[in-house]
Amino acid sequence: MIEIEVKAPVEDPKLMERSIIELGATPIGIEAQTDTYYNAPYRDFGKTDEALRIRVEDGKSTLTYKGPKMDMVSKTRKEVQTEIKDLDSMGNILSSLGFFPVATVSKKRKNFRIGDFYISLDEVRNLGNFIEVEITVKDPRNYQEKVESIFKFIAKLGIKRESTIRKSYLEMILDLDNNICSSVVE
Repeated sequence: MIEIEVKAPVEDPKLMERSIIELGATPIGIEAQTDTYYNAPYRDFGKTDEALRIRVEDGKSTLTYKGPKMDMVSKTRKEVQTEIKDLDSMGNILSSLGFFPVATVSKKRKNFRIGDFYISLDEVRNLGNFIEVEITVKDPRNYQEKVESIFKFIAKLGIKRESTIRKSYLEMILDLDNNICSSVVE
């Protein structure tokens, strides 16, 4: 599957939620997610722009691999995931293979659906509030059309293309941690 995603910061989440609903989106639930990201002993996923994570939400766990971003304007990437039946055993498998946790991202996510769009309003611990709009496709050909359709949709919400960000929450958390460490050393 290819996950086509555009993300932007949100100043007023309540106002954004009203705007999303006014455009016809249906609320589909609220989730608390905890994502633990891992790195490999044989290559740095930060350098290869990949991600390996375990997500825990509502008592369910999934292992997800995300490939490198496919363009310079969105967070479009290959995504493969599978449900984990035994979280402790999965952690033991990863650590036995040399994988190690690098960061945890915790967020509260309000989800909406309108047409092909899956919309999330995220409140991310230590980072703030964001909107993510995504479409999932099986065929990566012509995915640029879908990216453009997301940009047209977010423009209706008052979000400019220039205000979108390609960094993942993991990248932002690691940047935050690096800035804190730098200021402590200085």
